[in-house]
Amino acid sequence: MKEPRDTTIGGTQDVFYSRAGIAALPLIARAEGVRMWDEAGNEYIDASCGPMVSCLGHGNERVIEAMASQARRLDYAFTLVARNRPNAALAERLARLAGPGFERVAFASGGSEVMDRALQFARQFALATGHPSRRAIITLEPSYHGGTLATSAISGDQSRSAFFKGFTQVSHTVPAPMPYRRPEGVSVDAHEAACAAALERKVAELGAQNVLAFVIEPIGGISRGAVVPSGGHMRAVRDICTRHGVLLIFDEIITGVGRTGPFFAMSHWPDAKPDILVIAKALGAGYAPIGAMLAPAAMVDRLADLTGFEFAYSYNANPIACAAALAVLDEIEERDLLANARLRAVQLEAGLRGLAERFAIIGDVRGRGLYWAVELVRDRQTKEILPQEFRPTDRIRNHALRHGLMVYARITSQGRYGHWFTIAPALSTTESECTEILQRLEQALSSFEDELHKAGLLLRHASEVAS
Repeated sequence: MKEPRDTTIGGTQDVFYSRAGIAALPLIARAEGVRMWDEAGNEYIDASCGPMVSCLGHGNERVIEAMASQARRLDYAFTLVARNRPNAALAERLARLAGPGFERVAFASGGSEVMDRALQFARQFALATGHPSRRAIITLEPSYHGGTLATSAISGDQSRSAFFKGFTQVSHTVPAPMPYRRPEGVSVDAHEAACAAALERKVAELGAQNVLAFVIEPIGGISRGAVVPSGGHMRAVRDICTRHGVLLIFDEIITGVGRTGPFFAMSHWPDAKPDILVIAKALGAGYAPIGAMLAPAAMVDRLADLTGFEFAYSYNANPIACAAALAVLDEIEERDLLANARLRAVQLEAGLRGLAERFAIIGDVRGRGLYWAVELVRDRQTKEILPQEFRPTDRIRNHALRHGLMVYARITSQGRYGHWFTIAPALSTTESECTEILQRLEQALSSFEDELHKAGLLLRHASEVAS
């Protein structure tokens, strides 16, 4: 049952949320590892790291001590008037992990701010190098790139058009590859080729001299539910951007820091790397808000010689946040968590695909590494989308909570492209914890399916799933 809202002054952040929402929000009192407990003593497994943030789990002593130790030495230093050692150390560490072409690193307080920073940097570089007409940004429909006004405006979501109309500059969009929702009779390859061709046409329509950047999540975020494009599609996108002088920006706010297997998702396509790379979320692992923009030394140093890039936030490269991120990287490296994540990825994928064989409400399972989406449908054969008014993403979250599981799910694009939830456990998840996640998820899906059946919304029950 949904908890009543606080009617006193103040209140938690959900006082701002729509009253139409039906998702339960437990009041969490403490957390350790992959587990959380609410004030009533109920235990949950955090199977999505919140919104794919807590990659080490909760209560990591190394990170906690690193933050406390740094705060005792130096708690704050504003980057326009002072340097700090954690800033330099973290920048070098990330640049070495990313490799050639990503030698310079700028920081901000999380994903939305650092995506803003990438857009500002791209625009300043265009102005300084004699290309003032390059201001158009192209993104995918659907897509999501942050919660600030600028990053919301470049997120491809037609349901928000009324909000942004006449209020701010929105991006131009092209269709995102959505293999599960591709047109009937069209192969995946043909579908992806059509999406790449749409980008080529959009650049021509706008005029290449006017296009600043193409911004994409290389593996679809919550707006697309972990869609993984082919190498051919990514190479086509890279080629289009290269030929027209358009900057290719990868939004790896979700997929960076080992979430999909390698440290950066861009490593899945070594011949289609971006010009600018953005990461956040797991970089601070929930202990400190931090995001990073990685760019080539050639671009950064040239701009520094021309006009410089001095857009700054009060908390960018904050020494405590940088110290936390360095400790996160130490944990990942010294505990070999990427190797552990690869093992758990095999276990998780097998378990999710096994559940898809049992439950008629699962239309598709997709993802990579420890980042998976499960799409829910009314009818698997027709791929019929569950009605939005039923609020399926809220309801699956509620069912999961009742069985002691936290999953990430929310309505995107008003359900136009379907409904899914995300399973993205910590990189440190053990084999037994992964087994428990799958067991609790099975119970949640069973009770959710029963609710759909009773509501007359399910055309085929579990017993009717085709073998």
